[in-house]
Amino acid sequence: MEKRWEIKQQIDSKLKDLKLRRQKILALLLKNRGVKVKNKVAEFLNPSDPYLINSLSLGFKKVQLTKAINRVKKAILNKQTIVVYGDYDADGICATGILWETLNRLQAKVMPFIPDREKHGYGLNREGIDEVVAKFNPQLIITVDNGIVANDGVLYANKKGIDVIITDHHQPAKKVPPALSIIWSDKIAGAGVAWFLAKELYQALKPSLLGFKASNSLELACIGTVTDMMPVLEVNRSIIKYGIKELQQSQRPGIKALCQESGIVQAKIGTYEIGYIIGPRLNAMGRLEDALESLRLLCTNDDNRALSLARKLGLTNRQRQQLTETTFDHAKSLWSKNKKDKIIYVANSSYNQGIVGLVAGRLVDEYYKPAVVVSQEDEYSKGSVRSVDGFNIIEFLRNFNDLFEDLGGHPMAAGFNIKTSNLAKLQQQLTKLADKKLNDKLLQPKVKIDVEIDFQDINWQLVKKLEEMSPFGLGNPRPVFSVRDIKVVKLYPVGRDRQHLKLELQKGQSPIYQAIAFGQGKLIKKLGQEQLVDVCFSLDINVWNGDESLQLMVKDIKLKT
Repeated sequence: MEKRWEIKQQIDSKLKDLKLRRQKILALLLKNRGVKVKNKVAEFLNPSDPYLINSLSLGFKKVQLTKAINRVKKAILNKQTIVVYGDYDADGICATGILWETLNRLQAKVMPFIPDREKHGYGLNREGIDEVVAKFNPQLIITVDNGIVANDGVLYANKKGIDVIITDHHQPAKKVPPALSIIWSDKIAGAGVAWFLAKELYQALKPSLLGFKASNSLELACIGTVTDMMPVLEVNRSIIKYGIKELQQSQRPGIKALCQESGIVQAKIGTYEIGYIIGPRLNAMGRLEDALESLRLLCTNDDNRALSLARKLGLTNRQRQQLTETTFDHAKSLWSKNKKDKIIYVANSSYNQGIVGLVAGRLVDEYYKPAVVVSQEDEYSKGSVRSVDGFNIIEFLRNFNDLFEDLGGHPMAAGFNIKTSNLAKLQQQLTKLADKKLNDKLLQPKVKIDVEIDFQDINWQLVKKLEEMSPFGLGNPRPVFSVRDIKVVKLYPVGRDRQHLKLELQKGQSPIYQAIAFGQGKLIKKLGQEQLVDVCFSLDINVWNGDESLQLMVKDIKLKT
């Protein structure tokens, strides 16, 4: 399917001075990220230290913070048991680790609990509370990365004499739970909310933050923020930038073991390593086995145990990859029968509920339509949903609230529990409504291009300036440029099954630049040497045998007609 190019900015061709052009390019890149005034530019390039950020600036309510701090103080003073009630994804695991470690250092009687995806389901609920009571008999539960829609769960806990403090970042429903305190912000990840509450607790109970800083919990907040796809802007940018420094220097056995097992160079950890190597390993346990093992890895002080757990996570992640691939192929075969529908819907009893979200994401990538993938059970089924840019999926799904037992999520991703007897009705109703709500423009994949430039603008000075904008991620993607009328000097397929395309590109008398177009090997049939094309790309530094060279990472190629 042809992609639509959305070019946000262009450089005036009349501007000839390369230094001025470079300054203009950088200004336009910052403008695209909402950074338009000088004081904001300085903050973007040099984010504030998270330890100096006021928690109230995140939207926390002072009265709620005070209630939470006082209740924790009371629990510590009276030696009451506190349970940190987490979630089984990387964000929830990191949030649990942050709060558990902090409370433990504050001499609290505290235990972590991470629900089992199949046994307990998502969030604070009766099944999870019953197990927590049986194991720990707590007087206080603090949720992390969940709880903001757990009205029934809070009421059930209260009936059992348990106070509940909710910390969460998901979207609330119209009616908020009757918890003792709610610490909520949608500006940060669940691990970020937990980290700022932990900072407030430590500050209230200790004379200084030195011990809290030494705990290296910011590295866990960084992992949670990156893996939960939070925008790398404002406070999240601070958490990630400073957290990456902690990760690169971490003495935490679990981090060192993860690097050893996966082949990461610890000193070079960045958002890519967190999002695509560390995160999937932490998530794999919650998808297929026991997420508590990931928490144990992050929190253990034993080097040997850390390495053993890291190997277990690596093995489970490889199993997860294989299962995802098999399920994806099966889902595609099912979907082929309904390809005219504007929303993808597949359900099957063989689907493992731990990987249906991954499969939904793969289906969106393949067909560029919102995807619903359901793990079908006898009585109750669980579904995961992923969307396309510009289509708020959680808002869309709330049209069918009467069919769900439970529903939660974000504009781009959601999950639900449903009676299996309601699945046919759900498929019928959502397919019908999607046909009205989704148009061809929304369903055409697009490439967002920051600036259209000239080939002469590409040089080492520009690349070095671009690196000042790191870390990159959602909200601050690696800049994408486009150039028109580039000549293909050479091209050849590379990779297994020849699925990638290697190119040499030139415009006029410019240097010849190397380029790689991943997943676009099929273009070899349409492209020829000396052909003129329009190309959009990001810039990368390719290192080979110790030598560095500029490389274009091609996003899309348009043939000239």
